[in-house]
Amino acid sequence: MNIEDFPMLKQDIIYFDNGATTLKPKQVIDKMNDYYSNYSASAHRGDYDISYKVDQEYENAREKVRKFINAEEVEEVIFTSGATESLNMIANGFFKNILTYQDEILITTSEHASNVLPWFHLQNTIGCQVKFINLDDNHYVTLENVKKSITPQTKVISLAGVTNVLGDARPIKEICKFAHLNNIFVVMDGAQSVPHRKTDVKDLDVDFLAFSGHKMCGPTGIGVLYGKKELLEELEPINLGGGMNESFDSPDEVYFKELPARLEAGTPNIAGAIGLGEAIDYLESIGMDKIHEYEMELRKYAMDKLIEIPYLDILNIESDSGIIAFNVDDIFSQDVAYYLNKYNICVRAGNHCAKILKNEVGVKNSIRISLYFYNTKSEIDDLVELLKNKEKMRIEMI
Repeated sequence: MNIEDFPMLKQDIIYFDNGATTLKPKQVIDKMNDYYSNYSASAHRGDYDISYKVDQEYENAREKVRKFINAEEVEEVIFTSGATESLNMIANGFFKNILTYQDEILITTSEHASNVLPWFHLQNTIGCQVKFINLDDNHYVTLENVKKSITPQTKVISLAGVTNVLGDARPIKEICKFAHLNNIFVVMDGAQSVPHRKTDVKDLDVDFLAFSGHKMCGPTGIGVLYGKKELLEELEPINLGGGMNESFDSPDEVYFKELPARLEAGTPNIAGAIGLGEAIDYLESIGMDKIHEYEMELRKYAMDKLIEIPYLDILNIESDSGIIAFNVDDIFSQDVAYYLNKYNICVRAGNHCAKILKNEVGVKNSIRISLYFYNTKSEIDDLVELLKNKEKMRIEMI
């Protein structure tokens, strides 16, 4: 699907590492090059024509994000460097100021480091407790287990919409509904979900959402922090400097701008924001529902073939995403990745930044293939053929 739009695919590669980052279509590359070539001024700084154009393109990108996630107001969209910065801003700019040592934060063992370490940091600095929601036998999050994990001290639930190793989709809407009945905030790490399925923050009723541009055909170094406006109003800026202040005549007379500028100090990643806006246009031209349906079709096709290989240990046979994690018996995961690389097949091997998941699944490292809409069934056939010959793997790794 749309393979011709991706210059990287003109090389002789099969790219199955979309969970790490996605390839960029020519439309996004051209849009960013247009900025750098034809109107490369700063945003919200100049009183001349090309600066006005920058302002218009930058804020148009913000409006595209708002519509893409169905936020109520454009001020609820904050540009960041990525999901990692967004989650750190949520933890340290908002929750650090309202939690106490008596409060609890609920996460799971299958979260990405970016949705674990900021909460660990809060525990180590203010004394609140990070606790884990039990996963079911398939390592999924269920509403029932969320309910069982909640105590009167629970103040925050922070979960990935889709996890980056097992690829399970969480019932975020149902969790939000129950959490809000109990005065609990819900934070959603959307890094692996927003690029692959329609995300409606009003329907989910999530309090905060974080995601990255580079995982959705956009550039690196740009991401989004969404928050309900009344909560963002209370989020303390982590970065202070130019662009976010009204005036500062003395330490006692410092005044900040309104949202979203208040949370976007310094010269922003202008090309990144413009590129992200173009990536959103590109994805919407295909259709998010169509993207998800095609990924699930590819996943089923791959699973039907992979489960026939007796020495593959597949960690997530069932999953509502294009992520498949597995190991080859008696062969280290990175050795398998090196072997596949000889045939120009790009996969991920290791712990995938989910270092405490090993306590849940009993496996420290795995091979991960993560599919996107520009992958094909013939690429899957090539992968399967190489994995079918274990002896060839052993010989070529010597």
